[in-house]
Amino acid sequence: MNKEWPTILAFFFLIATSFATSKKYNVLFIISDDLTSTALSCYGNKVCKTPNIDALAARGTRFTRTYCQGTYCGPSRASFMSGYYPHATGVLGYKSPRPKIGNRSTWSQHFKNNGYHSARISKIYHMGVPGGIEQGGHGADDSASWTERFNSPGPEWMAPGRGETLEGNPDGKWPVVGGNTFVVVEAEGDDLVHSDGKTAQKACDLLEKYAKREKPFFLGVGFVRPHVPFVAPEKYYSPFLPYSKMKLPHKVEGDWADIPKPGINYKTSVNMKMDVRRQKKAIGGYYASVSFMDAQVGKVLAALKKAGLEDDTIVIFTSDHGYHLGEHDFWAKVSLLDESSQVPLIIKVPGKKPAVCHSLTELLDLYPTVSALCGLPVQLRLQGKDISKMFDDPKHTVRSAAFSVAPMRNGFLLREDEWAYIQYGENGDKGIELYNTKKDPNQYANLAQNPAHQETVARFKVQMTGKLRNIRNNDLQEN
Repeated sequence: MNKEWPTILAFFFLIATSFATSKKYNVLFIISDDLTSTALSCYGNKVCKTPNIDALAARGTRFTRTYCQGTYCGPSRASFMSGYYPHATGVLGYKSPRPKIGNRSTWSQHFKNNGYHSARISKIYHMGVPGGIEQGGHGADDSASWTERFNSPGPEWMAPGRGETLEGNPDGKWPVVGGNTFVVVEAEGDDLVHSDGKTAQKACDLLEKYAKREKPFFLGVGFVRPHVPFVAPEKYYSPFLPYSKMKLPHKVEGDWADIPKPGINYKTSVNMKMDVRRQKKAIGGYYASVSFMDAQVGKVLAALKKAGLEDDTIVIFTSDHGYHLGEHDFWAKVSLLDESSQVPLIIKVPGKKPAVCHSLTELLDLYPTVSALCGLPVQLRLQGKDISKMFDDPKHTVRSAAFSVAPMRNGFLLREDEWAYIQYGENGDKGIELYNTKKDPNQYANLAQNPAHQETVARFKVQMTGKLRNIRNNDLQEN
């Protein structure tokens, strides 16, 4: 035998191993809008049933402490798609990150540039709801991110059915109105009347088509529910009727007394003028919208299986941020408390065992992680972290604190295992909140002014200053 054969065989073995460990999986990225993890039964909700999302969680890894990087749609979506924190790009509102990132690749664009067919259905980047959905336009989308893209117009608050405006309507004189308003519509007709029904159907059609191709795909499926208006076909409301049986969160007298003014959320039971009846109906309408969205997720997952693509596809389910449902008498997003900043995240990777992971993670980690799982070139410029090892070891950690911002309030969050630190103003001069989340998981007792915790506050101030400096010290400064 030629003495060189062992070396040659070893070389080919390494090449074969490299290809085997760098499989170009398909990617199915499903994102809901304004979804709190507390509304999902796989995260512990006993009233709102989400069997399809639960089924995905039972077969994948469910992350319990994932945080968004912006607590409303625009900055959050621009962040995880660009791979940068909001204050790195300056996208603190509802714009595309493209002008700032230049020719750098977004998440889906990185896949497109490496041989993938990249497609979007409905809302991945920011898209106004309900206005943008009624119009059926692209919103703040980035055309370079996609090979093809599709929108799903729907009637939103104008859908025929039984409707009521809950917000700013104490005497009941207002009709159903549009905008970012708490409205419930028990709609007539079936799922396909609405944007999310159309999105699910389009996703099913595309999966059937993609299954016949050899080229791998990155498919982004954006559902707009449960974002207001809470509109869904009336059959999804049945489990939550009468609304009077809905239970409101525990209330603490004087809850706002130790919260700085910027920490009082922009929507509260007080300024929305929602009495107990309306609050309970808001929860019922939200749950119905979640149930409707869950049914659409089920259709997409069933189509993936029918197409024979399950074993070759990474499936991701998440939301752009969380949502308050009356906790602290707060409603909606923007707040940096856990209900608003923490998001559901479920990732199913072919060949990996089901697991629950309690390690701190960020939505920003999706870009580098999924790229690594698919064997795409590493981009050191990305500000997220590769959490791939968590699928084999759920106790693996990559960070000691998660970071999020609420630009509308000039607010910043550092969330550790035991502490949640929130400051308003880059020096904390507009107020500070500090919660021991082990002893006070619902974040009722602000310890920021407590003399016993001034060392902790000082530590976090220094840490926050360093974090913001590092975020801004990136390759975008070269532009």
